[in-house]
Amino acid sequence: MTTKEFKAESKRLLELMINSIYSQREVFLRELISNSSDAIDKLYYRALTDDNISFNKDDYYIKIEADKENRTLSIIDTGIGMTQEELENNLGTIAKSGSLAFKNENEIKDGHDIIGQFGVGFYAAFMVADVVTVISKSIDSDQAYKWESQGTEGYTIEPTSKDTVGTVITLQLKENNDDENYDEFLEEYRLKEIVRKYSDFIRYPIKMDVTESKLKEGSEDEYEEYVEEQTVNSMVPIWKKNKSELTDEDYENFYQEKRFGFDKPLKHIHLSVDGTIRYNAILYIPENRPFDYYSQDYEKGLELYSNGVLIMEKCADLVPDHFSFVKGLVDSEDLSLNISREMLQHDRQLKLIEKNINKKIKSQLLSLQREDRDKYEKFYDAFGRQLKFGVYNEFGANKDVLKDLLMFYSSKEKKLVTLDEYVSRMPEDQKYIYYATGDSYDKIEKLPQTELVADKGYEILYFTEEIDEFAIRMLVNYKEKEFKSVSSGDLGIDEEESKETETKQEENKDLFEHMKKVLENKVKDVRVSKRLKTHPVCLSADGEISIEMEKVINAMPDNQNIKADKVLEINTDHEMFQALQKAFENDKSKLDLYTNILYNQALLIEGLPVEDPVEFTNNMCKVMV
Repeated sequence: MTTKEFKAESKRLLELMINSIYSQREVFLRELISNSSDAIDKLYYRALTDDNISFNKDDYYIKIEADKENRTLSIIDTGIGMTQEELENNLGTIAKSGSLAFKNENEIKDGHDIIGQFGVGFYAAFMVADVVTVISKSIDSDQAYKWESQGTEGYTIEPTSKDTVGTVITLQLKENNDDENYDEFLEEYRLKEIVRKYSDFIRYPIKMDVTESKLKEGSEDEYEEYVEEQTVNSMVPIWKKNKSELTDEDYENFYQEKRFGFDKPLKHIHLSVDGTIRYNAILYIPENRPFDYYSQDYEKGLELYSNGVLIMEKCADLVPDHFSFVKGLVDSEDLSLNISREMLQHDRQLKLIEKNINKKIKSQLLSLQREDRDKYEKFYDAFGRQLKFGVYNEFGANKDVLKDLLMFYSSKEKKLVTLDEYVSRMPEDQKYIYYATGDSYDKIEKLPQTELVADKGYEILYFTEEIDEFAIRMLVNYKEKEFKSVSSGDLGIDEEESKETETKQEENKDLFEHMKKVLENKVKDVRVSKRLKTHPVCLSADGEISIEMEKVINAMPDNQNIKADKVLEINTDHEMFQALQKAFENDKSKLDLYTNILYNQALLIEGLPVEDPVEFTNNMCKVMV
């Protein structure tokens, strides 16, 4: 028996794979189980075309055996086996995949696909083993062979004895060290945990000898241990069952089993797509948001399977950021896997799945909005902020996808309404979709700026979250109706009233110029208000930055101290205005006092800090003297 060397490039690839490719050592078991499943699939396929071979699925299985005394772990299958030549070709040359060649040469059908396509998964065994031994007997040979390797130094192949067709892979585990405890891969609970995590939906039974306990015969409190063979995988994934076979309870139970959340899902989506790319998916819209959802610690993504084998626990590329709350999984037979099952090619296939999922989530949310408003509002309370951020993010690239999902509190309906509902009941003479911003519905209700719009009978949307106005500014309009803040310079409401306002502005031009000078660097202008009816004063904004946006931006870390172009608006029909006029004519110092008080009052109404509280309180006292 002579030792054969791996080719130089194979040695380098083996070293790279052991040290770099797999992020967790436990995946070696996933790879070996997948190879065993492939071997049984190949035998099944041969049986379809060879009348001399019978295939009874109940006779085929994968078994895991742990020998703690000798520190070996074996994976046994009853698959097609390998000849000497196949051992040489498939295991002697790294990245030479027998599964890939088999798939290319045969038209795989009947739902049996070959999982391992790139031939390096087997070598993941060397992450945990010093010596790997493969004993295999092919259905095409009476002679069994043993392949053995200690890693990069090479391998041997020699005849051996084996009674049945199939393969046994035995790993001599590495010695434990300060960083790694390899004995964990001999523990029953750990092996079952790995199987259920990665290989639960392999279509063949994965068996293990499991230690159980029972009451001793004739005893009431004394137990004895016994060992029995158990199947530790569930085999048939829920997503491959017909929807008609499943109930809402089945989907909810699966949600709990997969620990997608501690709540109940508001809605589930079951997809079976057979088109350009084939895939199955089960998606969930949660009832409650995770505690860390709006933090940097939250990690989005769906579980990704390839033909029932877990590839990634969180594949972020399958869901867009605006739907990052969606939980669930995708299983596809058609994904291109590169080198290892953890390195997924970011290609057209993945983008196509993401695009389809994006459309489906939106349609299901719209359906929930129409058919079960209470549930939708519960969802929106948890995740509406994320939808609004999605409108704003990426320069509005997704605004058309999300605009129909948005909801805001209505001044008329006293509840959340959609933009479509708002526009559908707009009076013919209403040009804009009006909105007001503030910390709460109650505070917005009392804003002086809402008076004119409300007096005209127009509905106002209340924005109470920081992202609201940023999202709406990115949206620009909805069904050709532009958004307009009640605090904007021009409300576009009454032209005759505008002419009257211009007249008053001209008549009191000197008074307003004086007030503007008093408030130099604080306001851009002082004007007659078109919007105030009963309140004496308010602030409005000229330009792109609103007062509410100023507050939000300046509350951020490393802010640039951005300021809105503020305008102090005066209600000339209020009795206060007569005091201003009288002071302008007789006592300019009193006018300065009134001007500063009115400005600070306007700041307080907007929820902005008074620049000098002591001066403000002293000024108030002066008025009382």
